[in-house]
Amino acid sequence: MSIEAEIRDMKQHLIKISEKIDELLYEREIVSIMKLTEKSLSEFFEDEPDIYRLEDLKVR
Repeated sequence: MSIEAEIRDMKQHLIKISEKIDELLYEREIVSIMKLTEKSLSEFFEDEPDIYRLEDLKVR
């Protein structure tokens, strides 16, 4: 294999790695936002009455 072909192959691998890192960072951001939202809204919903009770469930 020539040096040029090896370099092209390495570039392709680097592009794939970069794309995977971007995906992982995006997923991490989403999870972080979800955790922050859950934490910030927990106090708000803490004082709210429950809409449904266990007795309201048809299937347990």
